[in-house]
Amino acid sequence: MTSDFLPDALCFLDGDYGPLKDARISVLDRGFIFGDGVYEVLPAYGGRIFRFGEHMDRLDRSLRELRIANPHTRDEWLAIARRLIADRQAAGVPNQLIYLQVTRGVALRDHVMPTGLRPTVFVMASEMKLASAEQRARGVACVTADDFRWRKAHIKSTSLLGSVFARQISADVGAVETVMFRDGVLSEAAASNVWVVKDGTVMGPPRDHLVLEGIRYGLIESICREEGIPFALQRVSREAVFAADELLLSSATKEVLPVTTLDGQPIGDGRPGPVYARLYAAYQRAIAAQSI
Repeated sequence: MTSDFLPDALCFLDGDYGPLKDARISVLDRGFIFGDGVYEVLPAYGGRIFRFGEHMDRLDRSLRELRIANPHTRDEWLAIARRLIADRQAAGVPNQLIYLQVTRGVALRDHVMPTGLRPTVFVMASEMKLASAEQRARGVACVTADDFRWRKAHIKSTSLLGSVFARQISADVGAVETVMFRDGVLSEAAASNVWVVKDGTVMGPPRDHLVLEGIRYGLIESICREEGIPFALQRVSREAVFAADELLLSSATKEVLPVTTLDGQPIGDGRPGPVYARLYAAYQRAIAAQSI
């Protein structure tokens, strides 16, 4: 397959802007050879980036874990993102996802982390496809699986084969996501965080190395505080997930999305619930207030 199918979009690669379809890296880049790198995905609504500072905080944490120095300041990252956003807006794309990736750089193949490399930096903007009105009105179907991925899930690593396998489990049966459990306890979904609502309380897995702390972790916690909704981070059993009054997914593109069936079984009464409605409405208000 040639690169002709790629959009005629601008991207940023190692200090230069150019057509996405013409971007090239070395075959010895450690991101290509080992998946030795990290990434972030920033949503932009109408040209304004949502929770930019929180994304930069997580990027810093991931880079520290991999012992890679951040190659750009926050102002530089913001300038890069805004230029790519403007390019897509000019092409008639109002809402975008900004994907940025930093790898350790180019070196001869060796498992040991070499020092002194120049990190490879790649950034692109693409159309953000949000959940449909029908999905929000009716909820979505998900399936479950054991969490077979590695135990450093808190790093937003480009080594995503485990998540690819997990997401394919749901794709194969026409479901939206794969909700995963580790030793019978909720972890997360293939590309989303998972929230359980029981007796009016929103519950999610603790912030630790077994879960990638989504940017919406802090957002949902603050929304719950503002809305007077009880919020708790704790271990949640598989049984408790199936007994939930409501089950929710959160991610950049899903925002907050109700799950109404899991493994073919209804969650609660099988319809999006009142806590979801409050969280989603508050989420939309946050977009308007917190984007830059």
